[in-house]
Amino acid sequence: MTNAQILAACRSNWEYRGIDDASVREMLDELAAHLADAEAAGRTAQDVVGRDVRGFAASWARARAPLPRRALRTAALACFVLGWLLLFSYAARWSTQLTVTADHVAFWVVIATVTVVWEMRRGSLGLGRSWAVALLVGLPAAALTRWLAGDAVLVTLPLWAALVLLLPGLPYAVADVRARRRPVAGSDPVSASGR
Repeated sequence: MTNAQILAACRSNWEYRGIDDASVREMLDELAAHLADAEAAGRTAQDVVGRDVRGFAASWARARAPLPRRALRTAALACFVLGWLLLFSYAARWSTQLTVTADHVAFWVVIATVTVVWEMRRGSLGLGRSWAVALLVGLPAAALTRWLAGDAVLVTLPLWAALVLLLPGLPYAVADVRARRRPVAGSDPVSASGR
């Protein structure tokens, strides 16, 4: 594996594990420096990360951000995304009340499940594939659920429910945006990896 491939594999692993953007950039900078030092000393990248790059990245992620902290961040950001989806639904219907039916729940649960499984196996879906997942998997699931369960209203959500869902993830989202805007000292190992 080349240094760029190792950096890309580690970045992917750390993002999947819910490490915040600022920490990912810092860890990539540190790893790139270690890899460059090893190369200058005539050693291989395998001497730095070992034979199992994913295992190396996973152990560093566990040390950097323990599972409870990562789980809390992931749950808060999931609420943040759900809050935005609800806000878009309110805006599309131009209403302060949103009725939730079984087919709506099925649609979003199936899309979320397929997206998470896809990203765990293959990496990021991208916009085109996200639309394809929605059309090929989400819509049939919603139609089948509507046919089986009917169109009875499960719950009516007021507008403030979406705002409440945004609150837990707001600090994490702001920190991630700030980390992306912050210039990187020296060269950026991500650009060297082709991402």
